[in-house]
Amino acid sequence: MKLTKTLLASTALTVAAGAVAAQEMADSMTLVSWGGAYQSSQDEAYAKPYLEEHPDVSISWDESSNEAVAKLRAMNEAGNITWDLVDVVAADAMRLCDEGLAMEYDPDDLLAPAPDGTSAEDDFGDMIVSDCFIPQIVYSTTVGYRTDLVGDTPPTEICALFDLETYPGKRSLEKRPINNMEWALYCDGVAKDEIYDVLETPEGQDQALAKLDTIKDQVVWWSAGADTPQLLADGEVVMGSTYNGRLFSVIEEQDQPVGMLWDMQVFDLDGWIIPTGLSDEALARVKDFVYFATDTQRLADQAKYISYGPARQSSAPLVGDHEELGIAMAPHMPTDPENASNTLLYNYEFWADYRDDIDAKFQAWLAQ
Repeated sequence: MKLTKTLLASTALTVAAGAVAAQEMADSMTLVSWGGAYQSSQDEAYAKPYLEEHPDVSISWDESSNEAVAKLRAMNEAGNITWDLVDVVAADAMRLCDEGLAMEYDPDDLLAPAPDGTSAEDDFGDMIVSDCFIPQIVYSTTVGYRTDLVGDTPPTEICALFDLETYPGKRSLEKRPINNMEWALYCDGVAKDEIYDVLETPEGQDQALAKLDTIKDQVVWWSAGADTPQLLADGEVVMGSTYNGRLFSVIEEQDQPVGMLWDMQVFDLDGWIIPTGLSDEALARVKDFVYFATDTQRLADQAKYISYGPARQSSAPLVGDHEELGIAMAPHMPTDPENASNTLLYNYEFWADYRDDIDAKFQAWLAQ
């Protein structure tokens, strides 16, 4: 009798599980990203292969990631969540998590292990910077330079930015303190592991601005990631900062006389968040997609289309050739060991605490 009850209970559980799998997944998803080449790389590496395995499912894209925080706040207030999965930079993921607008998750429950059995949590490691953030790629802010305007000794270190004697000419830098202040302190002799300790003091902020003062009259300030590549292509600056993917495009796709500095590149992260408030059916579909789209092979596949490093350690050895150009992509990854010997990880906590004050000080300095 006891055995019969056990078998019945087991059968009931199996049927229930099958029913959940069969009926509780939505048949459509709205994915939110940034448009352009990056969104296209996600579509090719994640969405299309998923749809091949699930022909009854449809995926639509929304290109509103730059407004994700504001729009998710509005959706939450209205009680109408129309997005299923949202691509955001890590800093925005932290804000959404803190506000309860992004779902917390267990990496080893939601994400696939590495092929060798390494847990997802260990495979992603430090890239999981928030309880709500599902990492996809590592990108970096780094420096490009005109190969025909730097003489016979092209720059190899970030401090070339401040060396007007060896490399005269205009520079382009982003019109904000982030990255510029760190580079300035580093090139003024502050040890890398002490940069943020120094930068949190008024004296340290003044030290960074004083270093930037030495090149201020030679700086073109940019706000859009496309600005520096265009300035380099036009020969209007000798060197300038931008995102590594933008430099890859101008170097490899446009064949411009531009080189890239990897020294002290500033790593940043981009990935998914799952909005809170999804229906059970929508959430089940999203979880199924995320498990697939963030596995080792899929993250490596994205590198066929864009030069951003996969966030999983196990993906790096699988990075192959560019889908169209046919060139090996590993040397163009910010995470490639040859490029990552001296890097700086964007300090999310520091800038969350000090951004407003340092922004005000930086803008006042710009206006002087």
